Amino acid sequence: MRTIIIGTLAAVAIVLVLWYLFHPTHATLILTNGVIHTVDDSMHIVEAIAIEGDRIVGCGTTKEIIHGFTADEVVDLEGKAVYPGFTDAHAHLEGLGIAMMTLDLTGDTSIAAIRARVMQEARRTGGAGWVRGRGWDQNRWAGRQFPSARDLEGDELTGPVFLVRIDGHAAWVNDRALAIAGITAATPDPAGGKILRNRDGSPTGVLIDNAIDLVRRRIPPPTRDERMEAVRLAVDECLRVGLTGVHDMGVDAELLGIYQQLEREGSLPFRIYAVVDGPGAYMDTMLARGPMISDASAHLTVRAVKLYADGALGSRGAALIEPYTDDPGNRGITMQSSAVLDALVRAAVAAGFQVCTHAIGDRANAQVLDAYERAIAGAEKGKDLRLRVEHAQVLAPSDVPRFARLRVIPSMQPTHCTSDMPWAVERLGPVRAEGAYAWRALIDAGSIIPAGSDFPVERPSPLPGFASAVSRQDAEGSPPGGWNAGQCMTRAEALKAFTRWAAYAGFRDDAYGSITPGKVADLTVLERDIMSVPVGSIRTVRVVLTIVGGRVAYPS
Repeated sequence: MRTIIIGTLAAVAIVLVLWYLFHPTHATLILTNGVIHTVDDSMHIVEAIAIEGDRIVGCGTTKEIIHGFTADEVVDLEGKAVYPGFTDAHAHLEGLGIAMMTLDLTGDTSIAAIRARVMQEARRTGGAGWVRGRGWDQNRWAGRQFPSARDLEGDELTGPVFLVRIDGHAAWVNDRALAIAGITAATPDPAGGKILRNRDGSPTGVLIDNAIDLVRRRIPPPTRDERMEAVRLAVDECLRVGLTGVHDMGVDAELLGIYQQLEREGSLPFRIYAVVDGPGAYMDTMLARGPMISDASAHLTVRAVKLYADGALGSRGAALIEPYTDDPGNRGITMQSSAVLDALVRAAVAAGFQVCTHAIGDRANAQVLDAYERAIAGAEKGKDLRLRVEHAQVLAPSDVPRFARLRVIPSMQPTHCTSDMPWAVERLGPVRAEGAYAWRALIDAGSIIPAGSDFPVERPSPLPGFASAVSRQDAEGSPPGGWNAGQCMTRAEALKAFTRWAAYAGFRDDAYGSITPGKVADLTVLERDIMSVPVGSIRTVRVVLTIVGGRVAYPS
């Protein structure tokens, strides 16, 4: 009997093999002859992929895939490299579009250069309306001093000027904007914000964190059509640089409505993990409504809220345990008390939302970890919270292992390190700077690090972030050997940071982040393999294809 059973099973196996060989499975798209990094558990590299609809149905050698599948379309990659679709785990999608529609001051190296551009824009628009821009960074200027309203005076300019710092945590305005907002020497600093002042108490024209809103709320808001256009521009740019999705940090009601409309119309060829802006009335409304979790084929998910613990390091708003080395007496800004943060975190967790809290300084990170620890202790045992700290730039050594112990995710932006390194030691001092952007220490302690760019703070392309993560050098290769190079990631870790770890941080590791049969076919195709090209060449590698859900989204 046993012999009969074994013989029958063998015959069935032969029939199945023959059927497979002569009745190949249908696929809508096959990619062949590539260097395809699966980013699976073993980091396998294969030559070919078969896709049916929006799902990966086969991986293997070119011969195996060609023989095993028929296809509507076959693309010969001719040795090009393929990766799971890159995801930016911390970005501001509409902000990128708005930056593309207003003055982009990124890279301008003097007040005079920015003033000239503002005056040119004022002449173009007639001089009376608002002139808006973003991207200035006093750390790029000689002297590294904050600008003032005086720097934006001119006969051609009769209207208000509102220029946001590159990190979004400071604004530079002129006297007309100050007057419209009613900001004078008698105006108190708002909670969580600071009005920089001259010796006589009058405002200088620079507003930090929550003080920005004193002017921002006076600016006519963009129309829905303008916001829609900003989103379309940003999505096109993201696809162009190889991104298949973003975690959009700080979405309001109208912006979410725009995303929903685009998805209904089939006009959202991109994945958005929308993080609701908080705290406030809209966050309260969303907590009452509950998360919006769709199946893996959907392009929009809403299941997280954004909170804020402090400001930014560049504008000296990051909350530090000890004062700034270059500003004694200043320990930065905390956005709310620990009691308020605790209540916000608990409410979000109880409503089924992930919490993503902005924390840059070591004091802010400790405050957030404390709040998370208390929330975890009070939550349902075994509940998968995946609480996140956004940025986690400066950490006390004792807090590094707490991330892994609490299973809190440090969501970090590698290019922040290489942008900040020219002045970070001035802010922090050499000892404290060793705990800044501590990727290696966090990973060795057991954490994963989903990576992003925080665009429009940085450029949206993931390739500079990948290069920064593995080298801690800027685009010119400085400094030689890398800044605090012991904190570098390996290339495998950097690849996971923009793919598999980003997917995990958005509760989608079951569907995205690796090239595995059954998962969604989100892919990024590059002309050369960033896992092997010289580090100095990574930033210049060209994006060939961006595939979202099995469809080529770039080039369109």
